[in-house]
Amino acid sequence: MRKIILLIIGVLLILASIFAARKIIDNKKRSRPKPEKVVKTVFVDTVQNKTIPIQISANGSLKAKKRLELYAEVQGIFKGGAKLFKTGEKYQKGQTLIRIDASEYYASVQSAKSNLYNLVTSIMPDLRLDYPDIFNKWQGYLNSFDINKTTPKLPETTSEKEKYFITGRNIYTTYYNVKNLEQRLAKYTISAPFSGVLTEALVTEGTLIRQGQKLGEYIDTNIYEMQVAIGKEYGDLLQVGESVELSDLNKAKKYKGTVARINSSIDQSTQTITAFIEIKEASLREGMYLEANLDAKKEENAIEIDRGLLQEGDKVFIVRDSVLDVIDVTPVYFSDKKVVLKGIPDKTVILSKSVPGAYAGMLIKVFQEKKIESNNVPSNISTSATKKQ
Repeated sequence: MRKIILLIIGVLLILASIFAARKIIDNKKRSRPKPEKVVKTVFVDTVQNKTIPIQISANGSLKAKKRLELYAEVQGIFKGGAKLFKTGEKYQKGQTLIRIDASEYYASVQSAKSNLYNLVTSIMPDLRLDYPDIFNKWQGYLNSFDINKTTPKLPETTSEKEKYFITGRNIYTTYYNVKNLEQRLAKYTISAPFSGVLTEALVTEGTLIRQGQKLGEYIDTNIYEMQVAIGKEYGDLLQVGESVELSDLNKAKKYKGTVARINSSIDQSTQTITAFIEIKEASLREGMYLEANLDAKKEENAIEIDRGLLQEGDKVFIVRDSVLDVIDVTPVYFSDKKVVLKGIPDKTVILSKSVPGAYAGMLIKVFQEKKIESNNVPSNISTSATKKQ
């Protein structure tokens, strides 16, 4: 009897433990909540096709349009002038840049002038006797002859006899020798052909300058040029004289320029055409890096959007009944940040900002800016009070 009772108690304990275990398991089971459907809010624009001006962006560094590399054609000691020959020195047109000691050569020129004067003087008695009609002409030449000034031009001959007579006395040969010496004497002084600044100085006062030696560089600071490379497909669209908008890299300052020249040949390595933009601005400096926007052409019935909104190179997202869809478009021109598109009908609603993870068929909600109706606000309540309410 005792064993039977113990067996029954054991069976009851086992059943009770199984029941308790099932109860605990059932209590641990929790129903999973249904995921909420997320609807993203998007920004949109309504398409209105219009004429889009296509601008070609190009950049380059400025160079002075007028540049003079100074070389010595004669030899001598560099003599100081009114201004020091130093980098950054400004000169006005006609001012002396470099003066080389020419005292020895000057004496040779004066000797040649004196020789010419003596030759002309020696023929005057013969002219008085044989050619009295031309005597006064040559006498006037002698009166105007100043050995300290540039040699005056010889009188023009009016007859063959006069020409043969003057040639036979070796006057023409002596005259042109003198003019040749005067031309070389002028090379001992280099004057500024235009107002500008000395950007490079390679010699100093007292330096022995040799023939063919480079002395420095001189530029005009009022006119600059910028060389840019543009695609060959836009070569026929650019015209000389077109206005160009330029800016620095920080977009802080704007400048105006014009297309001065366009190279007719294409660079075979880059397939680009070189254009030169002229800028007249005294505040600019040579070597400055600028960005130019060239007006190439105007594309009709097109729109311009951010490049990030273009999908797979020829598709964009549109909104149809709160659902995203994709349509094909025709890209016309790409810039760094924008793209010009054609083929989108008017009044089509497209995304104005990219949506991460967007796909065709995605449920969205169009963002609508809330506006405060001023008609419902009493006139005696201030704006700050309205915001607090």
